Amino acid sequence: MTESTAAEIPADEAYLAQFRQRLGLPGLVDVHTHFMPHRVLRKVWAYFDSAGPLTGRPWPITYRAEEPIRLAALRRFGVRAFTALVYPHRPDMAAWLNDWTAKFAAEVPDCLHTATFFPEPAAADYVPAALDQGARVFKAHVQVGAYDPRDPLLTSVWGTLSDAAVPTVIHCGSGPAPGAFTGPGPIAEILRQFPRLRLIVAHMGMPEYREFLDLADRYPGVHLDTTMAFTDFAEDTAPFPPADRQRLAALGDRIMFGSDFPNIPYPYRHAVQALERLDLGDEWLRAVCYGAAARLFALD
Repeated sequence: MTESTAAEIPADEAYLAQFRQRLGLPGLVDVHTHFMPHRVLRKVWAYFDSAGPLTGRPWPITYRAEEPIRLAALRRFGVRAFTALVYPHRPDMAAWLNDWTAKFAAEVPDCLHTATFFPEPAAADYVPAALDQGARVFKAHVQVGAYDPRDPLLTSVWGTLSDAAVPTVIHCGSGPAPGAFTGPGPIAEILRQFPRLRLIVAHMGMPEYREFLDLADRYPGVHLDTTMAFTDFAEDTAPFPPADRQRLAALGDRIMFGSDFPNIPYPYRHAVQALERLDLGDEWLRAVCYGAAARLFALD
C-alpha cells in the first residue's frame, strides 16, 4: 500500500460516514469501479504512470494497493455495491475476462457481477453465456477498444442486452481525448435501433455532456454516471456547462454515482464533495448516490 493510500482512507471513511448519516443513506452504490486480473490492472497503472496519450497529464493512482486492501477500503467508505469493470482492447480477450469476473463476483458478494464484450464473432455466444451465469452489468470501452459500437458483430449483442434489460456502462464520450468512434453520434444510431437498451454513459459523456443529456431525455433507458465529472481534475479541462446544471436535477433518477476507483488522481471523498457543491439538494444526492442504482439493480 502506498503512502497516499494509507493517508487518504481514514479521511475518506470519516467524511463519507458523516455524509451518509446526514442523508440517511444505507450506503453508497458505486457503478464505476475497476477490479481486474492482477497483470491487467498493473498494465493499466503503468499506462497512467506514463501519462499516456489519452491523458497527456500526470495521473497519480491514489489507491494503488493490493486487492484485499482495495476491497476493504470500499467497505470502509460505506459502499454497499460496486462493479468490476473490465474491458478488452483486442479480440479473444473478453471471454477470458468474463470468466475472471464471474469467479470474482462469486467470491465478493457486494460486487455486481460484471461482464464485457468486443466486436468479434464469439460475442454472440459469450454474452448470452455471461447472462446465464448471472451477469448484472456489462462494460464497453469504445475509446480504449477503438471499435465502432455500430459494428455488425455487435448487433446481436445489443439486441440480447436490450431484451435482457441488463445495463452496459459505456465509455463513449470523447474525453479525455477523442477516438475514431467516440461521441454521441454512434450511440444515437444504436438507440434508434434498440430504443429500450439500458446504457449507463460513463463520465456523464464528458466532454459532450449536453448531447448525452439530450439522449437521456429522448430514451428512458439511458442513464449517466458521475465518474470524474464535476471534480477539480475534470473541471480544469472539461468543465460541465453551468447552463445545464438544472437538467441534472430533472434526471436525478437516472444519474448514478461513479468514482473510477482505484484509478483516480484525487481522494475518493472528493468525488462526493464535487456532487455536493452542485447544490442540487439532498433528495438529488440521495438518488444519485444510492437510490437510482439501487432501483436499477434491485438492491432493496
